[in-house]
Amino acid sequence: MKMSLIRPLLLTRRGFSTSSEKIVASVLFERLPVVIPKIDPVVYAFQEFSFRWRQQYQRRYPDEFLDKSEARGKGDYQIDYVPAPRVTEADKNNDRRRLYLLLYGNAYGAPSGKPLWHFPEKVYESEDTMRKCAESALKSVLGDLSNTYFVGNAPMAHMVVQPTEDMSGSTSFKRFFFKSQVIAKNKYSIEKCEDFVWVTKDELIEYFPEQAEFLNKMIIS
Repeated sequence: MKMSLIRPLLLTRRGFSTSSEKIVASVLFERLPVVIPKIDPVVYAFQEFSFRWRQQYQRRYPDEFLDKSEARGKGDYQIDYVPAPRVTEADKNNDRRRLYLLLYGNAYGAPSGKPLWHFPEKVYESEDTMRKCAESALKSVLGDLSNTYFVGNAPMAHMVVQPTEDMSGSTSFKRFFFKSQVIAKNKYSIEKCEDFVWVTKDELIEYFPEQAEFLNKMIIS
């Protein structure tokens, strides 16, 4: 298996290969750490002042107006709303690790067609660009791309996969990697796979030990 990092490729429109060699677009879907910094003392002082100001000068309503429990009709149920904590486990542990999405299921070139762990991927067909192909690969498992951001138009790396005796494909193929990131969303509904995991860089290498050197160069953290 030949692997290398690449600079932006000079690829012609709808002509990414002059041979019958297959091309696969894979997506390194990244969830960046969200660690809330400590509040600046000046900001904290202002918030404290604002709270005390509101407490002192806010409009006072009659007790019977505010007593909603007495005004609630029969059959109504009270739902106590508990806001999510501002400080998360990542904040407490100072966890600044990035997470990457892996899928378990059918992948192109898998040995004997068996399911395995892989990145979101799609074989290039007739898309205008390789990035469009990568977007289609990610959209197929997320449903939409409204909360994602693709970093650049060019792939970040590629590898040439040579066939082995137990691989379903009979010829070599090229796998191009594109980076995409989660934007303003905490949870996704992952579809079209048997299972999925979010893993750290170290855990990612455990899934692909034979590609450890390649992944270490590709992922800068």
